[in-house]
Amino acid sequence: MKKLLALLLLLPLLNFAQVKKLYRQALRTSNLEERISILNEIIKQDPKNLDAIFQRGIAKNDLGNYRGAIVDYSRIIVENPEADTFFNRGNAKYSLQDLPGAKQDYAKAYMLDNNFIDALYSLACVKLDLGEFESAITDFNTVLKNAPNFARAYILRAHAYKAIKKLDNALDDYSTAIVLEPSIDTYYNRALFFMAINYFKEAKRDFSIVLRADRNNAYSYFYRGAINLFLGEFEDSVADFSKAQQFDATDFDTYLGLAMAYNKLNNTQLSQVNFKKANNIISPNEIINSIDDYENTYWHQHYYYFFNNNINDIIKKR
Repeated sequence: MKKLLALLLLLPLLNFAQVKKLYRQALRTSNLEERISILNEIIKQDPKNLDAIFQRGIAKNDLGNYRGAIVDYSRIIVENPEADTFFNRGNAKYSLQDLPGAKQDYAKAYMLDNNFIDALYSLACVKLDLGEFESAITDFNTVLKNAPNFARAYILRAHAYKAIKKLDNALDDYSTAIVLEPSIDTYYNRALFFMAINYFKEAKRDFSIVLRADRNNAYSYFYRGAINLFLGEFEDSVADFSKAQQFDATDFDTYLGLAMAYNKLNNTQLSQVNFKKANNIISPNEIINSIDDYENTYWHQHYYYFFNNNINDIIKKR
């Protein structure tokens, strides 16, 4: 009887040792499917093992199984509502584009730990996505007090300032980001801002900096081509649009840009060739009868009057 009692007492210790061994094995493997399989076995033996459930949630998330990850994180939150778990569940919800759900979880994570700046940054980002610009700015302010050299946060706060028409603040933030991190991303974002407020020379300067660093940046060629068109530098416009076209032969906006630039150079033949290419992509096998048929183009959406006048001139020369 004493031997049996000793064995019964020993069994939980053996199970505990086995679980610890399996857990270490799960974390060592880089194969996420294998990791989940091992963690499943641990949870089967020990359904209250929150560490194993948490790691399984992370593995599911990394595999793109965001709903499965949310189930695991929610299971933990019922037992132990900690900031890290709310944050991870928020990330999974964000990946599923459940922005209100992500916002709620990020806010809860930060409420539980007001030193959790990553949670506050993510909360600010989701507010920006939701169009809650003033609130996003408030959160970015706190993030930047804690991380004053965080260039990406300046860019995102600048986006929010731009949305509420605080253009001086936006420009300050875009420029600060460049000082902190003079990268393709920071110059590109300021270039887009300058273009949006029709500061074309300044935008061209920044796009040119981007292109010196990255000769394969198709968008920068397109935007600089548009700027050159607006500035009356038509040969440069053709050169930039032609370069952009090499990256995407189906980009109707680029063909329309080429059509307008060639038209300004009085090269009617090439203008008509590119105009036809654009129309064939926009409305294959159908005749375009109205300027509104171009409503999904960059030109119609951003520079309607310029576009309308130039397209009418091209049509007249058919």
